[in-house]
Amino acid sequence: MEATLATGGTKEIIKSSIFDILAVTLIYFIPTISHLFALPIYFIEPMRLVVILALVHTSNKNAYILAATLPIFSFLVSAHPVFPKVLLITSELLFNVWLFFYLTEKFKNRFASMVLSITISKIAYYIVKFGLISFLILEGSLTSTPIIIQIITTLIFSGYVFILRDKFSAGV
Repeated sequence: MEATLATGGTKEIIKSSIFDILAVTLIYFIPTISHLFALPIYFIEPMRLVVILALVHTSNKNAYILAATLPIFSFLVSAHPVFPKVLLITSELLFNVWLFFYLTEKFKNRFASMVLSITISKIAYYIVKFGLISFLILEGSLTSTPIIIQIITTLIFSGYVFILRDKFSAGV
């Protein structure tokens, strides 16, 4: 039995490690792909997408690790986004993951939990971003992605979590 548990743990570590390498590679190349094809890939929220994929296909811990590190990694390799926004995005993603797990425990409905966790984390993000812009810590507009696209991506991400609920390996 001990060997089975050790193998299961090793499989999970390998699975998470491969996923993380692919996630970091994707985030690393997003700016290049965006410029190369003149597509605003940031509209699909690639960091949130990766975190949600981690929620479904790896462990709770891995989802938190990616939420905490992807914005920092992006900043270190491309100097984008600016550091105050790195902290803001990191906070939003971490809050999104935590809220998802919290709401899933309360409602037992992953679709509703994901819709609410994304929506509430975005509202918090925009409130803090508004403050940072007001205090001249950040420059630019409050929203860079049209709200309708944010609604569509929220529903797609939530639908993905709902569809794969039986394969959900995050232990919720």
